[in-house]
Order: sequence, then structure tokens, then C-alpha cells
Amino acid sequence: MTRSALLGTLYLVPTPLDFGCLDAAAATPSLEHSLPLHTIQTAARLAHWVCENAKSTRAFLKRVGLVVPLAQPLQAQQIVELPRQVHKKGDHDPHDGHDATALLAPALQGHDIGLVSEAGMPGIADPGASVLRAAHQLGLTVAPLVGPVSLMLALAASGLNGQQFAFVGYLPQESSARAQRIRELEALALRSGQTQIFIETPYRNQALLQSLLECLQPHTRLALGVGLNLPQQAIHSAQVSVWKQQRPALPLELPTVFLLGR
Repeated sequence: MTRSALLGTLYLVPTPLDFGCLDAAAATPSLEHSLPLHTIQTAARLAHWVCENAKSTRAFLKRVGLVVPLAQPLQAQQIVELPRQVHKKGDHDPHDGHDATALLAPALQGHDIGLVSEAGMPGIADPGASVLRAAHQLGLTVAPLVGPVSLMLALAASGLNGQQFAFVGYLPQESSARAQRIRELEALALRSGQTQIFIETPYRNQALLQSLLECLQPHTRLALGVGLNLPQQAIHSAQVSVWKQQRPALPLELPTVFLLGR
């Protein structure tokens, strides 16, 4: 038997995009609304997890158990959190000093592990890269499961260039630095055709949209994907001149993906 056959698999388990967005009085939607059955079944049989937040992971597993019974009771699930500094700085830089090898110890004993983030796909606009690097270094099989990725949903619906695009994370908070960054991204998008994708903390969405409308040229196309996969979902794409003439009423208190291009 080969060594790889004795090791566990690291599964990338996507979660619904409704984390923190549900009305407390509203019924929690079924996972089958956003995750295929195979993903739910795989999550149900796992008992070892690496996550951003243990509380929200347990809440996710409760929802999994409503569709497919958990192989291990919730109290028996082994859930470990990524270090707090990873939440703040991210772990995509291999030189940041974060070594996630210890988090994968159960896989060296043959246990499969799930990597999960608060919402969407771990490692995409979320922590998880250090865990994946460690998994590859240890020779583990890495298996991404199917589920929602807000960046791709927004890009697909935007009408912008889906053949060439870049996710640039968060823009600066300070107004002059943010304006400079917006103009840099616009110049790159107009010159190369590459769609620029970015996000913001929801309570700053309104301010970011205002900055975009003030800084961008009239013919630049701006698209917003708001509350994707939620009942309040709204997607709007138009040239900046059109945005200024008639700004749509969007629920910008929800997670939003911003895209600009030509």
C-alpha cells in the first residue's frame, strides 16, 4: 500500500453565502438551495475541520445534519480554528511565517479533513491558502467540492470580460488613497480589457460606491453583485454615466462584489 493511500484527504467545503445575512426571524434556508447533494454528503461524513470560526462551523454542520445525518454527533466533531492573525492579515503570502502543518495532523493518521470558511469557498477571498500549501507539502490529496463562489457569480452576471480578470481584494479606506487606487484599476481595465474585481466590508459599501461614481470616467462600466444567492439578491451593470443618471436602490448593507471594466 502506498503512503498516499494511508493519508487522509483535505476537502475544500464551500458554505452558503448567507452567513450573517439572515434575518433572525426568518427561517434558515435549506442547504440544497446553494450546495449540491454530493457536497452535503461529503461534509456529513467528515469529523475533522479547520475553519475560521468554530461557532459558525457548528451552525453550518447543524444545517448539514438536517439534510444528511452527520456521521459523528456535533459534540464529537474535531474543529480547530485558524490563528486570529490569519483572519486579519490573510495567509496567502508564503513568507508571512504561518505554518499550518500542525492543523493537518489528523490527516497523517488517515482521517479526512474539511477546510471551511465563513461563507463561500475557502481560499478564495478568504483564509485557507496556508492550509492548502501545507497539505500539498505533506503529500495529501486536495479535493475541492462544488458550491457558491461570490466572485465568479458576480463576474458571470456582470457583462464584463470573463476571459481576463483579476481579484484585487479590498481598496484603501482613506479617501485620497482609495481614489488613486480606483483610477489605477480603471486605467488598467481600459488599457488591457482585464475586469477588476474587489470587495468591501458591508458597512462601507455605500461610501465605496460613491467614490467609484466620483472617480470613474463616464464610459467605464461598473457592476455590483449584491447579496448573491440571497432572497434580496440584486445585480446591476451599466456605464458610470447611467449610474449617475439613475442610481438603483440596492441593499448595500449586504455583502457586495464590485467590478469595473469596459
